[in-house]
Amino acid sequence: MLMEKKFRKNVAAIVLSQDYPFSCKILVALRMDIEVWQFPQGGIDDGETPKEALFRELEEELGTNCFELIAEYPEWLSYEFPTDAVKKKYNFDGQIQKYFLVKIKENNAINLNTAEPEFKECFFVDYKDINSYINHFKKPIYTKVLKYFQKEGFLGC
Repeated sequence: MLMEKKFRKNVAAIVLSQDYPFSCKILVALRMDIEVWQFPQGGIDDGETPKEALFRELEEELGTNCFELIAEYPEWLSYEFPTDAVKKKYNFDGQIQKYFLVKIKENNAINLNTAEPEFKECFFVDYKDINSYINHFKKPIYTKVLKYFQKEGFLGC
């Protein structure tokens, strides 16, 4: 008998620096629990829309919710956790995500010292260098989303 896989609903943000479009830098953050650079992301609570979850998660993870929403990826994208990942923590086989492109508003600072820190380090990296940081199982999805935002004219890098 085949067991149906369980996916956790989630939002993810590609965060552009406040200097965009003059420079094309994207935020990458190093997780506290494992040595992985990633885009900010988090679960959607019951009764929450994906956009509400996006701004809540950005504030919880980056210490601010002062972002300009630029675009939303039109589909939900899913991935399965690798067998050695922390899926036991969530009791899910993977995540199904809604991606957003946002820009941090001027004069706003990221503060990783939040109530429950998820990242130990973050910085904005040049778009052309993103692949040297994102080298884990989410890379195909990240690449797909970034290419879509470029193709549609939302991301001019």
